Amino acid sequence: MTPAQPTPRALLPLTPVGDAPRRHGSRSFATCHYRCGSACDMPVPNTTQNGHVQDEIAKVVGRRRVLQGAALVGAAGAAGTFGGLVASPVAAAEGDGAAAARAAAAARTTQNLGTTPFRPVAPNTVDAVRTAPGFTHDVIIRWGDAVLRGAPKFDARKQSPAAAERQFGYNCDYVGLIPTTGDKALLVVNHEYTNEELMFPADTYTDDEIKLISMRNHGMSVVTVKRGLVPGSWRQVKNLRRAPQNRRIHIETSFALTGPAAGDDRLKTSADPSGRRVFGTLNNCAGSTTPWGTVLSGEENFNQYFDGVPDPSLATEYARYGIAGGEGRGWSGVDPRFGLGNEPNEPHRFGWVVEVDPTDPTSTPLKHTMLGRFKHEGADVVIAEDGQAVAYMGDDERGDYLYKFVSSGTYTPGAGRRAKRANMRLLTEGTLYVARLKGDGTGDGEYDGTGRWIPLCSDTESFVEGMTVAEVLVFTRLAADSVGPTQMDRPEDVEHNPVNGKVYAALTNNTQRGTQFPVDEANPVSGNRNGYVLELTPARGNHAVARFTWNLLLVCGDPASAETYFGGFPKDDVSPISCPDNVTFDDRGNLWVSTDGNALGSNDGIFRVPVEGPERGKVQQFLTVPRGSEACGPLIADGNRSLFFAVQHPGEDDGSTFETPFSTWPHTNDFPRPSVCVAFKAR
Repeated sequence: MTPAQPTPRALLPLTPVGDAPRRHGSRSFATCHYRCGSACDMPVPNTTQNGHVQDEIAKVVGRRRVLQGAALVGAAGAAGTFGGLVASPVAAAEGDGAAAARAAAAARTTQNLGTTPFRPVAPNTVDAVRTAPGFTHDVIIRWGDAVLRGAPKFDARKQSPAAAERQFGYNCDYVGLIPTTGDKALLVVNHEYTNEELMFPADTYTDDEIKLISMRNHGMSVVTVKRGLVPGSWRQVKNLRRAPQNRRIHIETSFALTGPAAGDDRLKTSADPSGRRVFGTLNNCAGSTTPWGTVLSGEENFNQYFDGVPDPSLATEYARYGIAGGEGRGWSGVDPRFGLGNEPNEPHRFGWVVEVDPTDPTSTPLKHTMLGRFKHEGADVVIAEDGQAVAYMGDDERGDYLYKFVSSGTYTPGAGRRAKRANMRLLTEGTLYVARLKGDGTGDGEYDGTGRWIPLCSDTESFVEGMTVAEVLVFTRLAADSVGPTQMDRPEDVEHNPVNGKVYAALTNNTQRGTQFPVDEANPVSGNRNGYVLELTPARGNHAVARFTWNLLLVCGDPASAETYFGGFPKDDVSPISCPDNVTFDDRGNLWVSTDGNALGSNDGIFRVPVEGPERGKVQQFLTVPRGSEACGPLIADGNRSLFFAVQHPGEDDGSTFETPFSTWPHTNDFPRPSVCVAFKAR
């Protein structure tokens, strides 16, 4: 939509007033501004004195004497650096022709990503996707590509709200794959947020047009894909007449609220006096595919979309969720419900876990109040031994918590519609818990600490004094504060391993830890610059029980640094890894980790990490993504032959614009386009 006399766009400034451009750890100001409204510049919403996981980790470090592992650095410390990184094992391997030949020969014997040896990708800052030697990748779909019939061919200078509702959205994050018939499947993707500075040519759109188009570039996409000619490869079905299940979910899509809080007064607005119907989903980050074939998506940094003056009667609730009002993204100028003075309850209608049935494009997506309201990274469901559905969740904020939901009902086996309908009710009744961790393990390698899930409420009873069930669910953070859980360092993805039954939580980082808590640079909790991966084991292997033990699997960072730890694996034979974000598993039980905000100077990437046996903790980088982007997804599929991943916000960096981008990947235009890719064994 190009007006005859366009009003210059009025994007929010990227340079803080009275300050030079700056980075938050490894992230640019642009990243923090557009993704989460610069949450790290704001006061920590959790002002309680509840214990912090860093303190429990410090106990573990002291007891297990992880710091003595510095002696294992050896050759890694002498291998040289790359922008502060220890040189990757790639460099050493490339200097050993015989070893490289053996690795290449082994890689040719199989297409299984869980078992195939590969030479790790070296740290780099190239504007491209780099896969391990012997592997390649294809771009499946890009921002602006057609999803629904009638979508125009994408043209950055002719965007419109109507076109965006039919095209692939911006900043793809979670990637799921739902098999359908034959060699086809449905690719389900989140669209977390928008980078207006990279999306719109200057002096082409009015400010209101930018807002309306950006709003519709949020949400989710369902896209039909088909296996390619090379095993492990996939492609979009471009003939949309043959893709009737394709769907775009956006700001105008109607959602139904479920569970005990649906219909509560705190969820009612002038447009929805029932408190049971919400339009749109925002800031969708990670997700999962349920055992019954639907997709769960987490609404994360929803607070940044609301502007205006907060209702003083909700000051405590707003503050706990980081809802500050002010200019926000200015969306109230084109949709009044995003103005806090207009609809003070509208923010309460976001921050939920969303469930979508990708196979039915006419179905109404759900927002499950029983799973609590906070900055959901995602939700991962496992079926416990008695058939209950257990959902693990993280609240991605400094100092916030890990959560678990256990259903009252039990899983109904089968792939039919009746079984699916029954299973979709599992997330509406049950009990919501929050985690307390203690670093009180034996230190003999069996476990590092213990933990307990503290109940907050069931669908009929509140376990928090002074709060009703609906209050616990709408203001879950405040409810959790009162029962003494453990503050975490920005828990990102939390998922169960289907092979060993354990749960893995990525704590991405907390670079401002030292401003709130005293730290000691001699131990790995100092600032938590590069993040951790925790390994949780439910008691008796039963996910429904309240007790668990935990281990510190990874202390991420430069292997040459004394603070890092890689599951006990020798530190001179691992790839550097920083800021773990999303996790997944192959059918051998290997952990795959994608990173976001690499604090070591390299582009982000995806890593394979065995969690059992003699190679436990052997971190190997499988691929890197282009400049300014984060690696999202990931997903191992199709018999371990395919690694699906999303390249989010390529080119995002201070000073990067549509006209002068930091990246032009995937190099189909002179500006960047977030895209979903698949990596596989090269023929």
